[in-house]
This record gives sequence, C-alpha cells and structure tokens, in this order.
Amino acid sequence: MPGSRTGRPPVQRAARRPAAPRAARENPVRRLRLRAQRAWDRPLTAYYLILGGSLLIIVLGLVMVYSASQITALQMSLPGSFFFRKQFLAASIGGVLLLVASRMPVKLHRALAYPILAGAVFMMVLVQVPGIGMSVNGNQNWISLGGSFQIQPSEFGKLALVLWSADLLARKQEKRLLTQWKHMLVPLVPVSFLLLGLIMLGGDMGTAIILTAILFGLLWLAGAPTRLFAGVLSIAGVLGVILIKTSPNRMARLACIGATEPKTGVADCWQAVHGIYALASGGLFGSGLGASVEKWGQLPEAHTDFIFAVTGEELGLAGTLSVLALFAALGYAGIRVAGRTEDPFVRYAAGGVTTWITAQAVINIGAVLGLLPIAGVPLPLFSYGGSALLPTMFAIGLLIAFARDEPGARAALALRQPRFGRKRGTRSPQGPRRWNTMRRRASAARSSGER
Repeated sequence: MPGSRTGRPPVQRAARRPAAPRAARENPVRRLRLRAQRAWDRPLTAYYLILGGSLLIIVLGLVMVYSASQITALQMSLPGSFFFRKQFLAASIGGVLLLVASRMPVKLHRALAYPILAGAVFMMVLVQVPGIGMSVNGNQNWISLGGSFQIQPSEFGKLALVLWSADLLARKQEKRLLTQWKHMLVPLVPVSFLLLGLIMLGGDMGTAIILTAILFGLLWLAGAPTRLFAGVLSIAGVLGVILIKTSPNRMARLACIGATEPKTGVADCWQAVHGIYALASGGLFGSGLGASVEKWGQLPEAHTDFIFAVTGEELGLAGTLSVLALFAALGYAGIRVAGRTEDPFVRYAAGGVTTWITAQAVINIGAVLGLLPIAGVPLPLFSYGGSALLPTMFAIGLLIAFARDEPGARAALALRQPRFGRKRGTRSPQGPRRWNTMRRRASAARSSGER
C-alpha cells in the first residue's frame, strides 16, 4: 500500500451509505379526510353536535324571527319586536326544559311517558270542546291561555308518542315479544291512530303526517317485517288519499307543487310562488339581514312556515346551506346515538326524536322549495311558535342525555372533570392516582370497541 506524504498509511474511509429516499409527502386531501374521520369517531362527537347544532339553530332562528316578523307586527298595530319577545320567552323556558331533560336519568324519562301521554290526549280532547278550543287558519287545534298566548296540544302529542312508544317497545323487547306481529302492533298502532284521529278532527294534516312518520320510524327500528311494514303503510296511504280527495283546500295545495306563477280560483298558489321568489332573489350571499322584500306583505306566514324563504332572501344560498348543514349534523348525531346504545329505550327514543325533527324539517323545506305540498308545519327550532319550540327543546335534551350516557362519552367527561373545581398549582394527595385510574378506565373502554 503506498504511503502518504506524512509517512503514515492512508486512512480508509467507510463506504458512504446511499441516502434514504425522502418520504413522499402525504396527500393533503387524504390527511384532511383522516383527521375528519378521527374527529367523527371521538366519544363526545355526538354530544357536541347535538348541543352545538341545536343551539346554533335556535339562535339563528331567533334572529330570523325578529327580522321576518317586524312588518307583520307593525301591520297588526303591534311593536316591531312583539313576536321576537314571545319567541325569546319560549326559548328561555325551553332552555330550562332542555337542561332538566339532559340531566334526568333514563328511568325518570320512562316514568314520565304515561303521564305525558295522558296529558296530551286530555288537552287534545279539550281542543274540540266549544268555548275552549280555538280555530287558527281554519284548524281547530289551539287552546287560549289568556291574552296573546295560545298552546297547540298536538305539538306535545309528538313528544308523548315518542316517549310512550319507546317505553312500550323496550319492555316488549326485554320480554322477547316483538317477534310476534300482534305484540308489535298492539297497542302501538291503535294509540297512534287515536292521536291521529284527534288531530284530524281539527283539520291539521301536517302534524298528522309527522306523527305517521314517527310511527313508521319506530316500527322500522323495532324490526317490523316487510309485509307488516308495507301493510301499515298501505293503510296510511289510502287514508291519506281519501283525506286529500275530500278536501278542496288540500287538493289546491297539492296542485301548487312546482308552481311558478300565482293562479286564481281554488288553486291559489300565491304563498308557494312568492316563497320561490324570495329564494331566487337571495343570490349567493343574500340581500342582507333585514332587507327582505317579500316579507312586506307579499309572503304570508313569513315568520312561521315560510321563514326558510326569508332566510334564503336575506342570507342567500350560504345561509340556507348552513341551516341544512346544521339539521344534517343533528340528524347524524341522533342516528349515531341510537345506533351505539345497548339500551332499547334509548335506541327507540333517540330514533323517534331524530325521525320527528328530520321529517318535519324535510316537509317544511320541501314545501318552501316547491317540491312538496304546503303542509303548514313549522321548521323545528327555527320558526316562530312556542308550542312547537318547547317540546322540541325537551326532545333535544333527551338526545343530549343519551349522548352523555354512552360509555366512551362518560369516560371522556370523567377525564375532564379534574380540570375544574380546584385552582392551578394545587394537588390533592390522591389526585394523580385518581387521574391515572380514570385514564386506565378510558383506555380500557376504547380498547373494547366502545367509542
């Protein structure tokens, strides 16, 4: 080996290793999708969606009620904030009901099922008593409470049907009786038809459609056979056709589907057409809050049944899509709660409430868009009306209670409790040990498949 200039043997350098190839950058779309999937799978996702989504809908509804009802109030020689103040009062009372329902145990909810059903039936019978019941827009479905306050008992009938049916089906499932079609139908269908009959005596077919949707949703959750499901659906369809054919008003509403210009005579589509006009003039971001033109006497029921049209005119496509996204999130969260529980009562109650809110939102928005006949039902949590808002907020409290009761959600909430109730820097002697115990319980719950 030849020597170097210094007389020392040359140092042999180790062969340089080839550089490892740089990791390819992860696709940002895929990374975003994985983050979204992890967020959806968190234990408290349903809880936050129900709580946050419902509160956002209520707050946005209050804003739109104030904007859409000012002209109507002034035309009736009332203060411009008259309807807003009544809706705000109802929302405040509903907030108390929501908080109470979200903190009540499941056993108490089941115990209240029969009293709520009996009270709803009693009030719906009182509606038909002369001198007690009131007629509003041709429907005999109201009871006056004095002054400008009224109550619609049929709205509480929705909540009564959900709670009572969930308790009934849960008890029959525990006794393994739902495999027999007689136990699946009796007394669920007869009691539902009783409520439907009392509602139809007042002429409110829109609320009857919502109750029918709740009934079919519960039967589907109970695992009704296809023949049984189709048979009950056929009977309901025949009764619906008869009720529509025998009423010129309902036939006129059916004729207004897809109407683009008002007509004269029986089929007057003034409301349906001006609802389309309001949506069409909104554009992408709307004309601005409070700048609606259709609410100046052109669009009837601008703050109740057609508040979605005013929302489209003032907030544009962005506002209407936001409302749709909130209802979609609420529906997803309700389905998730119903699908992940092992308690049959929670599954039927959560499914019934989700069917109720989703079906009513679809019917209202579909009528405003001209895709469905005008049924006269309000947009849940959004339209003006305390009678509709109070039971719906109580039902939202039910969903919140059920979402908090999931095993993974209970563990996640338990992990967060030590953050509150003591000052920073102070440690209790048993603090770390209790914290680690909760962490082990939470990890065990996640490893067992519970989220």
